Amino acid sequence: MMNTGKALLLAILSLFWFAGCANVQPWEKQNLAKPAMTFDRDRLEAGYIEHIYSSKEAASGGAGIGGGGCGCN
Repeated sequence: MMNTGKALLLAILSLFWFAGCANVQPWEKQNLAKPAMTFDRDRLEAGYIEHIYSSKEAASGGAGIGGGGCGCN
């Protein structure tokens, strides 16, 4: 009896889990490509912030790149 209940619960949870999987049609992808959906809304500003961060964090390598701490090239 207990195994049947667990199997039924697992089946119901699996149905809910796989109900969220769907194929996105090409005309539906435009909503995902909106600028508001990106992590960095302004790429230029994000580039400046990344440059400043990597210049200040030279001792630990910045954000994946090494270099001097003064920001000079």
